[in-house]
Amino acid sequence: MLEITDLNLKYGESQILQDVTLTAPLGQVTCVTGTNGVGKTSLLKAIAGRHPFFSGTVALDGSPLASGQAARAAQAGIGYVPQGREIFALMTVEENLQTGFACLPKAEHKIPDDIFDLFPVLADMKARRGGDLSGGQQQQLSIARALVARPKVLLLDEPTEGIQPNIIQMIGRTIDILRSRGDIAIVLVEQNFDFAFKNADHFHIMQRGQITKSIPKVSADRATLLDALMI
Repeated sequence: MLEITDLNLKYGESQILQDVTLTAPLGQVTCVTGTNGVGKTSLLKAIAGRHPFFSGTVALDGSPLASGQAARAAQAGIGYVPQGREIFALMTVEENLQTGFACLPKAEHKIPDDIFDLFPVLADMKARRGGDLSGGQQQQLSIARALVARPKVLLLDEPTEGIQPNIIQMIGRTIDILRSRGDIAIVLVEQNFDFAFKNADHFHIMQRGQITKSIPKVSADRATLLDALMI
């Protein structure tokens, strides 16, 4: 389980996150949502070790993760799918997937078979360069690359942004499969309300760098959540 406690993050003198506390249990999708610029991406970057936090703790299975240490976070089991995908354009699909080996022992340098079960299109495109893929295909590759490292926590930053509807549906099915396995916690940052409502188990509403409301899906209907988001 991922546990965030009283997390504070600054960019220079600007306070970006203020006392953020949340948990992301295994086998559940924890959605962080809110309008642009409230700190959602900064939160994921702090969890993934891409940006140092000022104070507070990020802990995985009870063990604190070091601030600003991306390699150590990945080795501990944090998988990050960034907004914008960050595919290596000149590398093949297979080579992009193999970059997920970086945080694994050499004996585990193998692309799991279930990666191509989840994303069949990638099996047919192993030799194609990442830059030649469509946006939807690149998003599948970005998620698959994170899963190659066998993470305990999967961070998804706006996975539906700029993606065609059929790929959005496929990503939703992938999330459902991963959740049903019960061995991974998924943190989803998403502004596509319909996608978030369909796939998330718990919602954390962010405003100005703070979690202002936390709502389990079982106790909220669409109208309640829309009202909380002030949409």
